[in-house]
Amino acid sequence: MLQEIITEGRTRLLGAVRQELLSGVRSAPQFARLQLQLRRFPDVVLQMEDYETAGKLSNRCQAHGIAGSSIDMLLCSVAQRRGWAIFTSDRDFERYAKHIDIKLYR
Repeated sequence: MLQEIITEGRTRLLGAVRQELLSGVRSAPQFARLQLQLRRFPDVVLQMEDYETAGKLSNRCQAHGIAGSSIDMLLCSVAQRRGWAIFTSDRDFERYAKHIDIKLYR
């Protein structure tokens, strides 16, 4: 499925996720390869409403006893506001989806 959405040009990346993926790569050649591969994915331009909605979604999750990271909530906000599905193997997003309106690739 990941191959399909990449081939079809349906992938986007938040700058914070790009940074997270590149952080901790110890070897310079490996960093350069990953950096080059990630450049194929356009960054999403964020708007004030993305951050505000992320705060709202975070509060909603917290009201249900779920603490999500700021970046996770920003991802949820961006996807929700644009009608996009989130491609992730992180099970936290399944917990978020029980309380906030997000779509996940299955």
